[in-house]
Amino acid sequence: MLNRYFGDRAFYRRCFAVALPIIIQNGITNFVSLLDNIMVGQVGTIPMSGVSIVNQLMFVINLCMFGASSGAGIFTAQFHGSGDHKGVRHTFRFKVLICSAIALLGCCICIFGGDALIGLYLTGEGDPKAAAEILLYGQQYLAIMVWGFLPFALSNAYSSTLRETGKATVPMVAGIIAVFVNLILNYVLIFGHFGAPKMGVAGAALATVIARFVELFVVAGWTHLNAEKCPYIRQVYRSLRIPGRLLKDIAIKGMPLLINEFLWASGMAIMNQCYSTCGLDVVPAMNISSTLYNLGSVVFLSMGNTVGILMGQMLGAATPEGEVRDANRKLITISVLAGGFFGMVMAACSGWFPHIYNTTGDVRHLATIFICISAIMMPLNSYTNATYFTLRSGGQTMVTFLFDSCFVWTVCVPLAFCLSHFTPIAIVPLYAICQGTDLLKCLVGGFMLKQGKWIQNLTQ
Repeated sequence: MLNRYFGDRAFYRRCFAVALPIIIQNGITNFVSLLDNIMVGQVGTIPMSGVSIVNQLMFVINLCMFGASSGAGIFTAQFHGSGDHKGVRHTFRFKVLICSAIALLGCCICIFGGDALIGLYLTGEGDPKAAAEILLYGQQYLAIMVWGFLPFALSNAYSSTLRETGKATVPMVAGIIAVFVNLILNYVLIFGHFGAPKMGVAGAALATVIARFVELFVVAGWTHLNAEKCPYIRQVYRSLRIPGRLLKDIAIKGMPLLINEFLWASGMAIMNQCYSTCGLDVVPAMNISSTLYNLGSVVFLSMGNTVGILMGQMLGAATPEGEVRDANRKLITISVLAGGFFGMVMAACSGWFPHIYNTTGDVRHLATIFICISAIMMPLNSYTNATYFTLRSGGQTMVTFLFDSCFVWTVCVPLAFCLSHFTPIAIVPLYAICQGTDLLKCLVGGFMLKQGKWIQNLTQ
């Protein structure tokens, strides 16, 4: 039984060679994001609410970029596994073009429709004056954040390609540098230290944008200066041509991922909007809870990326099916155990963590309950995340589309909308019921894994 679910030292050495840089980068990023969030929270509940709502919109755009690059990333990992540098070059070009297009589209949406989108989260019970102030803070924050879309898009293209080709340490270092730049500038600009103006939420946005440019400079600079280690980068911008057959394959396999990430992220945003109809206190409470959850979920989310990369490389190298299944089962085991452990840590922190914020007792109480519910669900989240990346590694993007975003839109969103708009249910049972739907998703994911249709080599 132990040999079935746990590997030897060589297995874990290979696993953590990919996972640790991702875990360290995401861990530091989310820890600094937590500190940033706390800094904004010290300004007050209303500014924190405005920033939280805008971050919901940013979440949708960022995940669209992630989905777009992930579609090409399936081929990147398998091309790298088969030693095809030219194929990696073409997939990188695709990432640059598609992520840049999404960034520009996101800018247009936020500039012309940002006010209306923020207003959707301000329909719950509460002081109308407070809602107007939250809208104002959200407008200030968003007006600056749009300038960071394009550098984030390009950085995402470089970083994802480096990870998929075995250079995960570079984006880790770039991410660490960026988050510390962000942290320092937040301290200076939000509170007006060292002679700088006291900018509040606008300072938080400016610090984030500058940090994104720094991250792009580091990750792109290293890649181009180390062409011998990254041969695909040579002459990459001499032409933006991508072979028609590969472009078609990426579109067929990858577009469902882009659509999936958009629908999943927008579904999450709509569910949070449904939660917000229960009162203005829900928005800051959800922000506090999600900040701690993001930190606690670093390991199992990073393991999901690791599963996708390692499975892609094994499939591209034509590894026998039995070895692929065995490695996948052991990787999922690590992910679930990590989710269970950090879920317990979250639950232990639920009582005191909300007191770090400068907010009301009602918001703190709600945040504590949300944290406990999220902690209970974390092992299930770990399993579904690892399952998603497994199916995706073999090009089963339509299946992951049905498994992920279709599930959200056919089960979670209608459930949240109906319960919040047509019943007198309170926010706590509403949130618990909607989160509990992941149990059904686990059963579906397990069935899909067992079928084994995801085990296919896309490079042949």
